[in-house]
Amino acid sequence: MIIDQDGTISIITQEKATIVELVKKIQALYPKFKNNNIIVALSYLNALGLQDIVEFLELSNTHRATKHSFIIVTDKIDLDMVPDEIVVVPTIQEAYDIIEMEEMERDLGF
Repeated sequence: MIIDQDGTISIITQEKATIVELVKKIQALYPKFKNNNIIVALSYLNALGLQDIVEFLELSNTHRATKHSFIIVTDKIDLDMVPDEIVVVPTIQEAYDIIEMEEMERDLGF
């Protein structure tokens, strides 16, 4: 797990461990970046299923409840299968765009 910081955005990149291990690591380190927007980049993993994405659901809901963005980046899953409660995009640039839009919505009180 690699953690990069870009302003108020924490980018967590996963290269080898399983999704379950990654979720546990993020939960353990959560106080470190709980006040930031979070991007979880899973682009380096070979195959992902819907269950892998759903593993992040509790963490995503908790983080989004604090008025911060939580976005998963992967192009290895059919985005139509992903539940609406979790944000999944195919590229890092789209993740940045979503964060920008969500911050504007929060500023406007939506």
